[in-house]
Amino acid sequence: AGFFAEVGDLRDYQHPRQIVKLAGLSLKENTSGKHKGQTKITKRGRKKLRALLFRAAMILVAKNKAFKALHIYYTTRSHNPLKKMQSLIALCNKLIRILFSIGKKQFTFQEDKML
Repeated sequence: AGFFAEVGDLRDYQHPRQIVKLAGLSLKENTSGKHKGQTKITKRGRKKLRALLFRAAMILVAKNKAFKALHIYYTTRSHNPLKKMQSLIALCNKLIRILFSIGKKQFTFQEDKML
């Protein structure tokens, strides 16, 4: 309910990336010339929405076996393993895409399609 209160009507959005940007979870890279810096989230969106999504992702990792398996996969994969916080941010983005497809396209949540 908090997600839909912060985001508003999902018909106003064409793509879940717009909601990711609204939450301030889109990535930016700090580069200049030959220097290649770290990639971080922008934090330029709604702080409450970002906090709500992060708390929801934490609960889903603890209680939902599909999200827990995806978190373990992200942190232990052999190619480019993520740190735990990076994995949680990736799961926040995944949660946005899931809620967008449930709310706008009327799809049902299917755990087997998580990976």
